[in-house]
Amino acid sequence: MVKLLFGDCKDKLKEIDSNSIDLILTSPPYANQRKNTYGGVYPDRYVEWFKPISDELYRVLKHTGTFILNIKENVIEGQRSLYVMKLVISMVDNNWIFTEEFIWHKKNSFCGKWPNRFRDSWEHLYQFNKNKKFNMFQEFVMQDACESTKNRLKNINNKNDVKNLESNSNSGLKRNMFSCVNRDKVYPTNVIHCSTSTKNKNHPASFPEYIPEFFIKLFTEKNNVVLDPFAGSGTTIKIANKLNRNCIGIELNQEYYKMIDDYFKMRI
Repeated sequence: MVKLLFGDCKDKLKEIDSNSIDLILTSPPYANQRKNTYGGVYPDRYVEWFKPISDELYRVLKHTGTFILNIKENVIEGQRSLYVMKLVISMVDNNWIFTEEFIWHKKNSFCGKWPNRFRDSWEHLYQFNKNKKFNMFQEFVMQDACESTKNRLKNINNKNDVKNLESNSNSGLKRNMFSCVNRDKVYPTNVIHCSTSTKNKNHPASFPEYIPEFFIKLFTEKNNVVLDPFAGSGTTIKIANKLNRNCIGIELNQEYYKMIDDYFKMRI
């Protein structure tokens, strides 16, 4: 099932049933960017602008579901904007659980330098949930163990390495290094190394396909429902469809909406 909705997601989300979405994966317009396409939102108004959208996303997400928000603060007059931090705090104040923060490392970032900083080569991917217990399928995103990891595991001899010990950082996590010995696959970290999209998708900020693929595999199963309320070029919707998930996309820009619609019409 592929369902496309044309219009403002603040309004169109009302057409989606409560507790019906397994994964929300999206990247809304960043503050003061995409003015010609989406009108632009001032940093000091961003939290206010996003709140009614956040409330609707909370309503439609299942209690076992996950919300992944890709967003990055900009620089204003030489200083990092605080609107992303304020947004995260506001969401937590409105019942969201801030579970994890992933970092998307852009491997193909261009070189550059400014008088007071270096070029950005990463973005946030914030994970929010409604409950501390949620669906997560870690085995489907395991990665090949690198040689340095294999060599390190060969030298395990500390008795503490073969026990299920509490983390020294009091994070509540446990470690058992011995369980990783002789494994060809390992669990990934919360840093995703992925190049930006280099394909011409007629959109200025399209996702690389690996980003939605990673999170769709991690948080959903076949026939689950994936939602992107800021669909853009439709990468999330297309990948969800390829992975046999049901998907809903909402897009405000008529050109982008038609582009996604034409893509799926061609596949029928």
